[in-house]
Amino acid sequence: MSPVFDCSDEAQLLAGMRQARQAIGRGELVVLPTDTVYGIAADAFSARAVQGLLDAKGRGRQSPPPVLVAGIATLRALVAEVPEAVERLVAAFWPGGLTIVLPSQPSLSWDLGDTHGTVAVRMPANNMALELLEETGPLAVSSANLTGQSAAITAFDAKHMLGDKVAVYLDGGPSATGIASTIIDATSLVTGSVPLVRVLREGAVDRAALREVLGDLLEPDPMRDGDSGGA
Repeated sequence: MSPVFDCSDEAQLLAGMRQARQAIGRGELVVLPTDTVYGIAADAFSARAVQGLLDAKGRGRQSPPPVLVAGIATLRALVAEVPEAVERLVAAFWPGGLTIVLPSQPSLSWDLGDTHGTVAVRMPANNMALELLEETGPLAVSSANLTGQSAAITAFDAKHMLGDKVAVYLDGGPSATGIASTIIDATSLVTGSVPLVRVLREGAVDRAALREVLGDLLEPDPMRDGDSGGA
């Protein structure tokens, strides 16, 4: 039976982090807390481990997992280019609940699924997650739940859904907000003739906060019920 480590206890924290590092190194899966919801993590550079993550969630290759990183230096290594507007977003919202999609570095040898040459990257505001990322390198991380079910906000929620498909569970207590990250697509800032950032999923960072940083580079807000679309 896969162990659950209570990371509020220092001895269990040390043992859990050690076993989590070892599990990632073996290509196994780990559930860990983040600043948004609990995540299920795998070595981003192990195609077998990433496929195991997708299989555990019941998710297809058409929905590749995001990658969590320990800082902007790792972001630069994973993507083809970091546009100036993305630099501003990172300064404003990292570490935190903003996932940014950019064209991936073409020289990287990895297989996250059907990414169409992009990667979704985030730096979480959680010390335990950041410490693990510093030691393992980039991790493919998706919300720790079965596809179609609510994201886990406790380690035991995750274990109830994922069971022994996961090797190690790190219990950092209930998620502070239970709100998933906002995902934006910034690929057109690198490859598009018309640069425009699109919001793929609204979450922890709202559109108003994004617009403060991006201005007109952010897509227009969606029309609300009752809007006529007129002047």
